[in-house]
Amino acid sequence: MADTAVAHHTTTGLSNNKLGMWLFLGSECLLFGGLISTYMLYRGRTNTGPQPDQIYDIPFTSVSSFVLLMSSLTMVLAVSAANRKDDRNTNLWLTVTAILGATFVGGQVYEFTAFYREGLGFTTSLFGSSFYTLTGFHGVHVTVGIIMLMALVGMVRRNRIPGSKAETVELVGLYWHFVDIIWIVIFTLVYLIPS
Repeated sequence: MADTAVAHHTTTGLSNNKLGMWLFLGSECLLFGGLISTYMLYRGRTNTGPQPDQIYDIPFTSVSSFVLLMSSLTMVLAVSAANRKDDRNTNLWLTVTAILGATFVGGQVYEFTAFYREGLGFTTSLFGSSFYTLTGFHGVHVTVGIIMLMALVGMVRRNRIPGSKAETVELVGLYWHFVDIIWIVIFTLVYLIPS
C-alpha cells in the first residue's frame, strides 16, 4: 500500500492531523501548567515525612533524564527514515525510542519505590501528593507514548498506516518531543531548584 492518500489541509497550510495534534499538545500544556503550578505551591510544605532535599538522588535522576532526552534523538532518526521511506530503519529507531522511554519509566518506578521506603507516600504531605501527581502524570504520558511507538512499529511492519507513513511517524514524534520537553521543565523545577 503506497502513500496515496491526500492529506486534507487547513487554511494554516497544516494537515488536519497535524493541526489536531498541535491543539491536543496545547491542551496538554494547560494540564501540565496546572500540575507544575500546584507543585510549586506545595513543594516546601512537609509537616511529616522527609524534605525534598533529603530524598532526591540528583545523579540518578540526571542519568534517567539523559536517557529520555536521547530518545528524542532516536525519534528524529525515525522521522528521517520515514521521510526516506526506509521502513526497516523507521522501525529500528521507533523501537530504540520505546526502549529508552521504558528505561526512563523503569527509573521512575525505582525512584518512587525508594522515596516510599524513605517515608514519602502520596498522602504523607502536600509536597508528596503534588510531587507524585506531577511526576506520575508525566510517567503515564511517557507510557502512552511507548504504547503509541510500539503500535506504530506494528502498523509499519504490516503496512497498515492509512495516509502518509511519514506524517504519522511525525505526529507520534511531536507527542514524544512534547513529553521530553515537559520533563526538562519538571526536572529543572522539581529537582534542580531548591524549595
